[in-house]
Amino acid sequence: MSEVEIKINEEDDKVNTGKEMDKKEGKKAEDLKEQHENSREKSKEKKVKKIEEMTKRELLEKLKKTELKAKENYDLYMRTYAEMENIKKRGKKEREDLAKFANESLIKEILPTIDNLEKAISHANNDANHSVLIKGLEMTLSGLMKTLEKSGLKKVEAAGKPFDPNFHEAISQQIDDKVVQGHIIMELQKGYLLNERLIRPSMVVVSQGNSKSEGVKSPQT
Repeated sequence: MSEVEIKINEEDDKVNTGKEMDKKEGKKAEDLKEQHENSREKSKEKKVKKIEEMTKRELLEKLKKTELKAKENYDLYMRTYAEMENIKKRGKKEREDLAKFANESLIKEILPTIDNLEKAISHANNDANHSVLIKGLEMTLSGLMKTLEKSGLKKVEAAGKPFDPNFHEAISQQIDDKVVQGHIIMELQKGYLLNERLIRPSMVVVSQGNSKSEGVKSPQT
């Protein structure tokens, strides 16, 4: 063989040797990678046991935790549901109240007109020559009251009734042999309810009983 052929053969041997070494290194790297992945999988398997591999005690503990979490979720759901129902009820009540009492301010402004009509009728009754006027005023007052009653207006009962600070305002007290102590002798100004809500109390005079009554207590105003 010539020196050139020998050198070429040597170079080929070096190339083949390099390729074999590269293959070995690549295979070694793949083996290391596979070993690393297998090690990770085994580590996971150690940390998370399958249900089949759990002991009875571990299963019971896991069941208790699951039940506790389910109860917490159920309680949260029930509280949220109750809050939503309360919000709906409050909203409905507010809408109903708004509808019922929307005319409250208007009716309050009309009440003095009713008072004046009643006073006019009372004064006219003392004069027999004004019978036509009285009748007209009575018809006007009656029509106005009927209109307001449709909106929920109602008079507070007072004369002869027991004094009730929730509905009556005592202006004064008087000794009266005919009216029981603590009852109303007369009404100075009518009180009114709007859909069962007091919008103006009755102004009244309260009986202290007869002159022999002792220990009379003042009514609460």
